[in-house]
Amino acid sequence: MSEEQARRVGLNESIFRQVNEQIGSLNRGFGTETPTMTVICERADGDCAERLEITVTDYEKVRSDSRHFVVVPGHDLPEFETIVDTNDRYDVVEKREGAPAELAEKTDPRS
Repeated sequence: MSEEQARRVGLNESIFRQVNEQIGSLNRGFGTETPTMTVICERADGDCAERLEITVTDYEKVRSDSRHFVVVPGHDLPEFETIVDTNDRYDVVEKREGAPAELAEKTDPRS
């Protein structure tokens, strides 16, 4: 895969991560904090809009590392990322070193 394709993959994931950050922020803003939240799969494929349920605590754990993303099982891209945690509802992937990891860190809204 070319450098440009790798960059687009990273940008797609970053967009979904930003959407999920906004979902969390809106929940807090409306005073509707619950133990779980529904997020959009942060898959690199811009066409995926599947939703998954995750506890707020687990989402915060994922977000503690700029290179981690939450995806529907089977939505990982092994050429760019490694599954670092899994359960029956979602997988957590970590961007591999190089361009994917750098872009993930650069576009992290929390950094």
